[in-house]
Amino acid sequence: MGVLRIVLQVIFILVCIALAAIVLMQEGKTQGLGAIGGVAESYWGKNKGRSMEGALVKITKYLVIAFIVIAVILNIKRF
Repeated sequence: MGVLRIVLQVIFILVCIALAAIVLMQEGKTQGLGAIGGVAESYWGKNKGRSMEGALVKITKYLVIAFIVIAVILNIKRF
């Protein structure tokens, strides 16, 4: 079981680094002056799910789920 724990810890560290990098790559959620000019209502504002920003949001969700699951598994006392 010691080898499995080490493998999970390495995966956990990689997930943590990837999660930090993905979060830093995302744009801010505040609209700022873009809301005044109507930028939020443009084509790119409506189709964020298909853009790179949408992909980063999806990757973030999966990495957070992996983070939580691995953290729970590593904190089980019997393991």
